[in-house]
Amino acid sequence: MLLYIPIVIYVPALAFSQVTGINLHLVTPLVCTVCIFYTTLGGLKAVVWTDTIQTVMMFGALTAVMFMGVSSVGGFGEVWRRSEDGGRIDFFNFDWDPTIRHTFWTVAIGNYFSWLASCSINQAMVQRCLAMPSLKSARITIVILVVGIMALISMCCYMGLVIFAYYHKCDPITRGSIHKSDQLLPYFVMHISSSMPGLPGLFVSGVFSAALRQDLIKPRIKKPLSEARASFLMKVIVVLIGSICVALVFVVEKMGALIQATGSLSAITAGPLLGIFTLGMFFPNANATGALVGGLMSGCLIGWISVGTQMKMAQGVIRFPQKYVSIEGCSANWVAEYLSLTLSSEIKDKPVQDTFILYRLSYMYYTLVGAVTAVVVGFITSFLTGGNEKLIHEDLLSPVIYRFLKRTKQTDAKNENEIAMTEN
Repeated sequence: MLLYIPIVIYVPALAFSQVTGINLHLVTPLVCTVCIFYTTLGGLKAVVWTDTIQTVMMFGALTAVMFMGVSSVGGFGEVWRRSEDGGRIDFFNFDWDPTIRHTFWTVAIGNYFSWLASCSINQAMVQRCLAMPSLKSARITIVILVVGIMALISMCCYMGLVIFAYYHKCDPITRGSIHKSDQLLPYFVMHISSSMPGLPGLFVSGVFSAALRQDLIKPRIKKPLSEARASFLMKVIVVLIGSICVALVFVVEKMGALIQATGSLSAITAGPLLGIFTLGMFFPNANATGALVGGLMSGCLIGWISVGTQMKMAQGVIRFPQKYVSIEGCSANWVAEYLSLTLSSEIKDKPVQDTFILYRLSYMYYTLVGAVTAVVVGFITSFLTGGNEKLIHEDLLSPVIYRFLKRTKQTDAKNENEIAMTEN
């Protein structure tokens, strides 16, 4: 979460800075202060209620901006036509090359494992499910989550098409109006909302709504704490984590595009965790030593690839192919300035093909690579260290492997445990 939260903080701070002109580093502490305040005082109940309200605001802001953008471009048909002419509609790129960042396979396979980790073993997700009163309620929550995520991601993707269609003849990054692709959305909102006072505020509220969340669980300790001491300890941890996240925002600011940065950093922990859970659920002979070694090896590998790739990108050694953009519709002054900057700069970037092959791997595959590494290394280590001789309750294993279990060693554990529970 420490790798993820700074990015979540940076996004609304960037939007707020773009809309209001206030320095980014003044906004960041304010965001964290609000999060720390209501999480410290209200705990999980405050987080749930604010999330409910923020979800409505988030969808409302995105819907309003999207429809205004479509209207400004000239309708849904015109958005699609311009996007298709500009090469933005690219659903069926079936190239198996794992170094291409976005293809049908990287999204269908790599992104599947990213969402699998996010929705199954992520601490925040597990906490939300455990907060439900029953298993049935948790399942309903997951169904709502899936529908909501599908709607939100689809809206965000279409919003990207709307922005491209709006600026298809005069790219604001190329002409120097903004410096990063992450600034496109707030810049676009300021353009289309000039005739509607209050819309930029609604947009900023919506972006903040997606970010003002911090989750915390009661720490596991040997001696029971009183409610007062436990509450105080959790508040201290919230403040400490919030302060660390503020500091880490300065690191996030120096990274590349946020989509790749988020996927890369989250995979450092998502991959190993997914692998450890998979190892435990599908391989009864795995032991604690195997899980530990597999998890550490996986985390080190993905961390090395992720950090190394980000460093090479920051140094300009790795530059990924970009989609075509146009400046035909810009004024003559902008075109002259652009040509001047282009002709005078000396860019000697090392081609991406000449860099280390793992640094060229699509970030979409990081979680998959991490999970496979944890499982393989964990299984081999478990085998070399004697495996697992303990009886395992059947409920702790995936139903898929029940038929492969040895009755005398594995499945009898369920009956044995149930008898012990009855006697107790």
